Amino acid sequence: MDRIPSLPPPARAALLGFVAGLRSQVPVALLAIESERGRFDPGGGRLARRFGSREGVLGALVACAGELAADKLPVTPPRTTVGPFLQRLATGGTVGAAVHYDAGRPRALGALLGAAGAGAGAYAGTRARAFFAERTGLPGPLLGAAEDLVAVGLAVAVVAGGLSRA
Repeated sequence: MDRIPSLPPPARAALLGFVAGLRSQVPVALLAIESERGRFDPGGGRLARRFGSREGVLGALVACAGELAADKLPVTPPRTTVGPFLQRLATGGTVGAAVHYDAGRPRALGALLGAAGAGAGAYAGTRARAFFAERTGLPGPLLGAAEDLVAVGLAVAVVAGGLSRA
């Protein structure tokens, strides 16, 4: 396989939203890295410029690492409870809007697709984790680590699919 197929912006917005439903900070961290490398344009505003700065990338990576660790704790609320679910919808919408902005597409459509993807990802991740816990008897933290790998792998593939557009 020489090249990852290019994904259209609506698919990237929805899929990165889905990842945000699984692990909300993973797509944020990847897009921050791509912004710092000059391969992603988050926008022209002051906050967008800070997003792609060294400090912005570091902050996004710390937030991502914190989320990956916190997910394994027994006190962490389910992602489908109101607070965490709304946060995932907001993050998915923001990521989707940013992907659409980068492609010169309407931000509103990207936000809608990203939020819808995040909602789907949150519920799919919850159901998948319960299914595998019931079927395998594996401990929650191990299943969470497997879910981390799925989320990171999917996000990397989606971001790389966006980079191959020309």
